[in-house]
Amino acid sequence: MQLVPAGTQIDFVSQARFFSRLSLVLVTLVSVFMLVAWRMDWINWGIDFRGGSVIEVKVPEEVGAVDEGRIRQAVAAVGYPGAVIVRIGSAEERAYRINLVVSEEESKNLAARLVSGLSEQLGAPVSPQRIESIGPRVGRELRSRGLGAMLLSWLLILIYIWFRFDLRYAPGAVAALVHDVVITAGVFVMLGLEFNLQVLAALLVVIGYSLNDTIVIYDRIRENLEERGKTHLEDVVNQSINQTLSRTLLTSLTTLIVVMALLFLGGPVLRDFALALLIGVSVGTYSTIYVASVLLILLERRYGSVRSAAGSPTKAKSKTKTKR
Repeated sequence: MQLVPAGTQIDFVSQARFFSRLSLVLVTLVSVFMLVAWRMDWINWGIDFRGGSVIEVKVPEEVGAVDEGRIRQAVAAVGYPGAVIVRIGSAEERAYRINLVVSEEESKNLAARLVSGLSEQLGAPVSPQRIESIGPRVGRELRSRGLGAMLLSWLLILIYIWFRFDLRYAPGAVAALVHDVVITAGVFVMLGLEFNLQVLAALLVVIGYSLNDTIVIYDRIRENLEERGKTHLEDVVNQSINQTLSRTLLTSLTTLIVVMALLFLGGPVLRDFALALLIGVSVGTYSTIYVASVLLILLERRYGSVRSAAGSPTKAKSKTKTKR
């Protein structure tokens, strides 16, 4: 299937200066905001990273009609107004997950108190299905390990691109991944959305997705450089992006269709994961063209030389004066 007509010649490189500067400004502003939010503890950490308790309960049919709002009111009446209520499965299953951010001391016997209070408020015995508690120390450890895993993935990707292509290709690929993660995480922080393990998993998926798209374009750039060694690098990059544009758009659109189905039909349990993927995949498609490819041009022009098909470096023509 050819979404973009053959022979399409969109001049992406001519727009690169504007979009690359825009990305640099956005990433800088978002990074500063996230650093301040981290220091001031403005980030809405989930229980996985902050610590707390997760209690899943099943409401009996004797209670009658029930939804998240009624469960939230009952939990608030017990003494926990800040609880996050998530329905599990369909409404007919009458199962709910209660997330509570409490201290390690408060988590002791919390489940028994909460189940007893809920049963009293709803007028029928509520049965607990799952009880899980995470201490603040464990939450901080998960937070640091998640950040470490992301940094390690960037380092390994840098090394892989270095050996797979060339050292001048690697910084652009990693810069695009950092760009995607910072923008996606920044949206969650700015909107006050919960940052949990699901969001972290989505960010790691975005890293893999964006890297795959970048490698496809990089591979085409390398092939075209071998065939057109004396051609201007900007022309080669433009040609390569246009040749892979149909594949890029088809992959992104089909992925976004699935992600949007998860977002609107997957329920609240998958909502954060799907939203992070939606933002990350969209930004990743943009960054492959306007971050990774542009940085490759800058590094190649400054530190390298475009190689011809014979393998010898193509040097710029120098003007020489001849004596007569």
